Amino acid sequence: MRRTSAGTRGAAAPSGVPDQSSAEAPAPVPEPAPPVRQEKLRTEFPFELPRGYVDDSDVVHKHGVMRLSTARDELVPLRDVRVQENPAYLSVVLLGRVITQLGTLPMVHDGIVENMFASDLAFLQDFYRQINAEGHTRAAVHCPHCSEPFEVELGGSRLGES
Repeated sequence: MRRTSAGTRGAAAPSGVPDQSSAEAPAPVPEPAPPVRQEKLRTEFPFELPRGYVDDSDVVHKHGVMRLSTARDELVPLRDVRVQENPAYLSVVLLGRVITQLGTLPMVHDGIVENMFASDLAFLQDFYRQINAEGHTRAAVHCPHCSEPFEVELGGSRLGES
């Protein structure tokens, strides 16, 4: 049997043993990261009025949609003469801008809002605050065990509630 020097380069390695001097083991290929699920920003929120708006044909409209308010929505009514004369009118003008649907009405504007029942106006003011100023109190989450999506309640609907 012939022996070779351990320090000899290019010497053949014994059968079944890889030659480590000339080639390194390939680096393991990392597994691709799972895709990140991005939730779409929710900008419109459905609502149901407690009483409902009654139009000129005596049709009651209860179901509607309100969108998130923009800075422009809050600034433009401040230039309105009605708001300058009576600051309480601000919410009427503002709601007329952010309510995008109400029943089968073709269009919603401040004239519709000013003819609503007081309880419906109070409901809409509170709903506006909830989705704009305080944010909605439900969050979409995923179960850490099975990855199923669900919603959790983060807190009360008013400050100080939990």
